[in-house]
Amino acid sequence: MTKVISAVVLSAGLSTRMGGQPKGLLRFDDHDTFVTRIVRTFMEAGVGDIVVVTGHEADRVAATIEKSGLGARCVTNVDYRQGQLSSLLAGLDAIDRPGVDGMLLALVDAPLFAVSMVRAVVQRFEQTHAPVVRAVRGEEHGHPVLIGRELFGLIRSADPSVGGAKPIVRSHASEPGDVVVDDAGAFVDIDTPDDYARLPELIGGRKDSPA
Repeated sequence: MTKVISAVVLSAGLSTRMGGQPKGLLRFDDHDTFVTRIVRTFMEAGVGDIVVVTGHEADRVAATIEKSGLGARCVTNVDYRQGQLSSLLAGLDAIDRPGVDGMLLALVDAPLFAVSMVRAVVQRFEQTHAPVVRAVRGEEHGHPVLIGRELFGLIRSADPSVGGAKPIVRSHASEPGDVVVDDAGAFVDIDTPDDYARLPELIGGRKDSPA
């Protein structure tokens, strides 16, 4: 049976290391910003329900999504200053409904993962029902992460003072849920102006297929 998967894109943070410019509004290429690139990737991979969580500069990010014409919903996390877990919970609340089997989670500062990467992660989830499915390359793990419904309750009760959802994801990761890929973009975060300056090089060097 095909699983029902929704996607959540976290685009609410203050972007302090990027000088306060919302990362979702950074240009990815001539067609997309970071946030629209991620939404477009999910859409092209066949994900039908996509939620973008906004916070800092929420109106500008939402306007960018609307102008793009892409089929994503925006929800505002009014508590975004409390940290990433608060935005994850806002996104989870927005997608959680009867019949949803899992959540693809993407961070707006990691826009380089490929359509094939998303498809590979979803396929592994459908095959194994692992509670966490993620891209791996050696000791690295990348984006996006698929979190099964069985962990939604644990995420809602996560303690932000001890890493929020990260310890839950790490403790439920497993070999069946690890997808070995040859997509360098799945392992790239753009956090600083120096990282952003390297974006053209990173785009030129990325591969678009699972190993």
